Amino acid sequence: MSLPLPTASAQLFYDGRCPLCAREMALLRKHARAGLTLVDIHSLDCINDAEREQLLRDLHLLQPDGRWQLGVEANVTAWSFTPVGFLWKPLRWKIWSGVVDRVYRRWADKRYCKNYACALDNPH
Repeated sequence: MSLPLPTASAQLFYDGRCPLCAREMALLRKHARAGLTLVDIHSLDCINDAEREQLLRDLHLLQPDGRWQLGVEANVTAWSFTPVGFLWKPLRWKIWSGVVDRVYRRWADKRYCKNYACALDNPH
C-alpha cells in the first residue's frame, strides 16, 4: 500500500463521507490527547482505487512503529487517546472479542455496501 509513512503519532484512517464515522471522528477530535491524527481517506491523493477501497471497508490505524490495526482493535486504540478510552477496552477481552469482531464485520460490510453500492454476497 502506498499510504503515508508512519509518523510520530498514530494515524486513524476513516471514511469522512460516512455520517456515523464523521460524528465519531468529531468526538475523537474533541477529546483526544496528543498522539492521534485523524485522516479522512477521501483527502488522500497518494493511493489508488484498490487501496482506497481497502481503507474504506475497515477502520485502519497506523501505529508510529508501522504496525497496522484494523476494525474494533483500531477503534479501541484510537479511543485510548481520550480520557474515556478505558470504557472501550472490554471490547477486546477474549471472552467476547470474537462476537464483537463478527458484529463489527457485518456492520462494516453493510455500511460499505450502503455507501458504495456493492453486493453483500461478495464482501471484500
